[in-house]
Amino acid sequence: MSLDRSVDDLEDQPYDTAFFASKYGLPQRLAKTMIEANGPGRRACDAAARTYLRYVALRSQRGS
Repeated sequence: MSLDRSVDDLEDQPYDTAFFASKYGLPQRLAKTMIEANGPGRRACDAAARTYLRYVALRSQRGS
């Protein structure tokens, strides 16, 4: 098994900030920050967005 990923792997293609923001319902500024912090690859950005949204949901459940 090779550790090299195909260049055509869509999960590693860079995200456009506007598309990423709309996909997860994030403000543009937050989406841009997530992309800058995690690199432009979709896999890392998707994971960051899902984690952030879970955190927000937990905070709202706890009333904080």
